[in-house]
Amino acid sequence: MIGTKQSNELKEEYIVIIGDGEFAEIAYEYFTHDSSYEVVAFAVEKEYMTKESLFDLPVIPLEEIEKLYPNDKYKVFTAITFTKLNRVRTRLYNDVKAKGYKFVSYVSSNAFVWRNAKIGENTFIFENNVIQYNVNIGNNVVMWSGNHVGHRASIGDNCFISSHVVISGYCKVMENCFLGVNSTLVDTITIAKDTLVGAGSVIAKDILEEGNIYVGSPGKSINKTVYEKFKI
Repeated sequence: MIGTKQSNELKEEYIVIIGDGEFAEIAYEYFTHDSSYEVVAFAVEKEYMTKESLFDLPVIPLEEIEKLYPNDKYKVFTAITFTKLNRVRTRLYNDVKAKGYKFVSYVSSNAFVWRNAKIGENTFIFENNVIQYNVNIGNNVVMWSGNHVGHRASIGDNCFISSHVVISGYCKVMENCFLGVNSTLVDTITIAKDTLVGAGSVIAKDILEEGNIYVGSPGKSINKTVYEKFKI
C-alpha cells in the first residue's frame, strides 16, 4: 500500500496548508499518509472562505494565522496550482514567508530522486517522478505525477510541471513556467521565464523570449502571450 511505511510513524512536525481546494485536499492526503508531517489546519484569505472545516480540521482566515498557529511552532505548505500562471501561489508563498514561516516540501516515497538532486522549499513532487543526477529544482514548484527530469537539468522557482513531461538532460527551465501534459524538452535547451508549453508539444530549440505560448511538434509560438491569456 502506498505510504504505509511512513503513515505509521510518529508525526514529527505540524503544518498548516494554505488553501482549501482540490490541491489542498490532495496535499492533506499525501502529507497524512506519506510523510512525517501532521496537518493541523487550512488557511484561506477571508474574502475567499467558503467553509469552516475540512477533514474535521479548522479552516482559518489566513490573516489570523500568526495568532492561531505561530511560526515558532508550525510550518506551512502553499497548496495552490497554476492559477494566473503560478502568480497566486507565488503571492501567497511570499506573503506567508514575510510573516516568518518556514515551508515544507513533499516528495513522494514512490518518486525516484537521485542522492545529489537539490529540491527547494514549498515544492510538491508526486509519485513516479524520476529526478536524475545533479538536478536542481527551485522553490514553490509543483511536479504532478510521472515526469522525467534528466541529469543536470534545472527547474526555476514557481514552475508547474503537469504529468508525463520529459525534461531532458542539461535543460534549463526558468521561473514561472507551465509545461503541459506529455510535453517534451529536447536536451540542453533553455526555456525563458513565463513560458507556457502546451500539452503534447515538443520543444527542440531554445525559447529566449519571455511570456510566449508554444504548441505543436515542433513547438511554435501562437499569436497570444501568457500575459494576455491569464490577464497578468
